[in-house]
Amino acid sequence: MLNWIWLGLILGAVLLGGFTDKLPEVANAAFESSKKAVMDLALPMAGIMALWLGIMRLAEKSGLVEILARGLRPLLRWLFPEVPANHPAMGAMVMNMAANMLGLNNAATPLGLRAMQDLEKLNPRPGVASNAMCTFLAINTSSIQLIPATAVAILLTAGSKDPFAIIGTAFIATLLSTVVAVVAVKSLEKLPTYRLPAPDPENQRKVEESLRLEAEEAIQESKPMPAWGRGILVAFALMMIYLGYHAYTTFLGAGATKPAVVIAVEVISLLAIPFILTFFPLFAALKGIPVYEEFVEGAKEGIQVALRIIPFLVAILAAVGMFRAAGGIQILTNWLTPLLSKVFFPPELLPLVLIRPLSGSGATGIFAELAQTFGGDSLIARMGGTIMGSTETTFYVIAVYFGSVAIRRTRHAVPAGLIADLVGVIAAVTICNLAFGGR
Repeated sequence: MLNWIWLGLILGAVLLGGFTDKLPEVANAAFESSKKAVMDLALPMAGIMALWLGIMRLAEKSGLVEILARGLRPLLRWLFPEVPANHPAMGAMVMNMAANMLGLNNAATPLGLRAMQDLEKLNPRPGVASNAMCTFLAINTSSIQLIPATAVAILLTAGSKDPFAIIGTAFIATLLSTVVAVVAVKSLEKLPTYRLPAPDPENQRKVEESLRLEAEEAIQESKPMPAWGRGILVAFALMMIYLGYHAYTTFLGAGATKPAVVIAVEVISLLAIPFILTFFPLFAALKGIPVYEEFVEGAKEGIQVALRIIPFLVAILAAVGMFRAAGGIQILTNWLTPLLSKVFFPPELLPLVLIRPLSGSGATGIFAELAQTFGGDSLIARMGGTIMGSTETTFYVIAVYFGSVAIRRTRHAVPAGLIADLVGVIAAVTICNLAFGGR
């Protein structure tokens, strides 16, 4: 499906550009978007990837990943039945989902890419997305956010007196889109069109051998932590709790107008990165792991992953940039406006809805313009903020995640992600009408 969508964007951009005399803009957009894919996204991501994959390696070697996954094992086993319960992919997926919920984008993407690498080790069909990969992507494209920080900040800038009003509506909308994403991906994988081909026996043997070696390595590396080590961890946890309490009381004392629960979540988000960057190496060191050496080994993988995704980023961003430059989004908006007006969908939101699956920065710009035009507390702005908090840049996520493991047959990941986006939009408009329509 992604092949046809990509081809449609390219051909549509050139044809529209020709009819509207915008071919120079289309050509410039292709080069500018390609440059952005490498210079603004892939290269900066290399450093972030190196950091987080180094930390993840420490978590794996120390057994911390398995501990993290153990608490959610029943749910994860239902979502990903083909993934062994104690496989590193389980822990990486848990950490990615937690980072998404807290809005830690700089951590969520590297952790998600690491999870895809671990899932690829279990994939006996190289180049073809497994059911576990598609399920993970569907959850990612509709991930639950506790606080849509970007949308809240834009509403605040636009003069909203209550920018946090969208937190509840966004949470409900994204919860619904996540449930639908899981139902859709589990249903679509059973259709003949998306059925997996029989695995190559040699690849299947390699997967089984890899699992056996990983199990043996985990047994050899697993060392009990001494009592004094557990004492150090307890002291560290108490220190972090104190720092969290101090930050919470400081925010309250500063006369913040935010609800207490919002402040609490912000404090958790504030401390999450420093906690992970210190706790994981400390835990590994107390388990006898040579932390510097293992971190460097993990960081090497981060650089390699960042380089691998460059072609996929260039492909999707160039196509999207060309289509936007040709006026494709505006033309679709004009065509669909009369129809949407009949079903009580504000036409002003259509450009945001169309660009959201394609470009995060583009969607942010459109939403900021809506908030400034209609006011931060307007129904349109709150609907837009809820949409921003309950949908994702589906094509970007799929290009980056699948590109990191050279997946070319995406199977049902794209339709499942788009279904989740559609439900998120419908839920956002409906819930905002119920919550704010009478004001």
